[in-house]
Amino acid sequence: MQLIKAIVRPEKATAVITELLSAGYPAVTKVDVYGRGKQKGIVLNDIRYDELPKQMLLIVANDEDRDDIVSVIMRTARTGDGHFGDGRIFVLPVEKAWTISTGQEGL
Repeated sequence: MQLIKAIVRPEKATAVITELLSAGYPAVTKVDVYGRGKQKGIVLNDIRYDELPKQMLLIVANDEDRDDIVSVIMRTARTGDGHFGDGRIFVLPVEKAWTISTGQEGL
């Protein structure tokens, strides 16, 4: 199993979730987050914004689904070539998972 953490622009989150659902991946957790990446914040009218609003999408998936999920996120969250601030995707291994209501192990 893999944990896919995708940090995307807030205006792209709904489209990404919709595309994941259409591709057969309905289980997504969405969290409001703030941070900055390579762009080190932005400056607008002499005001510096160090922490920008983003949305983090968390998806736990079977190993064989990882590349397809990452592809859906990349395609849907991208605003254009070379635009800073489109986000990042991280993939981490998941050792085990349980469903709380049933006690069942696995996805």
